[in-house]
Amino acid sequence: MMIGSEMLQGLRPRTSPQSRQAYVTLVTNADYAMGALALARSIFWSKTAADVVVMHTGSVADEVLVPLEALGCRLIGVEHLPLSDDFNERHGRSALHAAAPFTKGRKPAFHSPLDNFCKLRLWQLIDYDSCIFIDADALVLRNVDRLFDYPEFSAAPNVYEGLADFHRLNSGVFVAKPSLSTFGSMLKLLDRQGIFWPRTDQTFLQEFFPDWHGLPVFMNMLQYVWFTMPELWDWKSISILHYQYEKPWEKDHPKAEKLRPLIELWHCFHEGRALPEIATLANPREAA
Repeated sequence: MMIGSEMLQGLRPRTSPQSRQAYVTLVTNADYAMGALALARSIFWSKTAADVVVMHTGSVADEVLVPLEALGCRLIGVEHLPLSDDFNERHGRSALHAAAPFTKGRKPAFHSPLDNFCKLRLWQLIDYDSCIFIDADALVLRNVDRLFDYPEFSAAPNVYEGLADFHRLNSGVFVAKPSLSTFGSMLKLLDRQGIFWPRTDQTFLQEFFPDWHGLPVFMNMLQYVWFTMPELWDWKSISILHYQYEKPWEKDHPKAEKLRPLIELWHCFHEGRALPEIATLANPREAA
């Protein structure tokens, strides 16, 4: 059993924390570094006083992290979790997508399911009392600092096609309280003989926190809602926009024309261009 300093292994922070609260994201390749840059700009734009932490794996080149560091992000290198060979084989991209295929959208080629489990290292960030994790393919559209006071584990439902999905959480946005005890318990549950998590960290977190606290869908508005449930879309209410499945920086992806206004907004943040008044943007039925 790991104790004390051993439980902090696998982290390589470059700098010290400046706050007791942090927004945290994960970067596992150059594509998600682009996403994280837009996300970080959106978080700083929201006028937060919290740290913005970018956990990054060893597959991310230093040069793609430079813009994030220049922006003021705190960079923390993370290793993959110490998982068994059998676990890694079952959750590799080809094996996982064959056993639990995505039927509603397309995951880009740069997506590696095993990388998702690195999110769990957030619970090792004991410099912080409370963290808001946000996937790197998301944008913060208004200040959400109040989430730091929400209980662990808080997440929004995985709603993007129908209301029946309210029972499933989406791990693209969640509120957590770092704890080495919690992290140790997670490692015990995560890798067991024959275990299979069909949606990787998302399935695992829902089992680990069965009584998860539900956030409004506006705290993690999934982009497909734009064309599958347009009546649910309201720019005045959306706090975090999450580009699930196809990514806004991909060239001519299959849903690009349907999602054009959302993609254009992402590019404004990524390029540091002047932003529109988000609350006045046309909702999908008005934009059609």
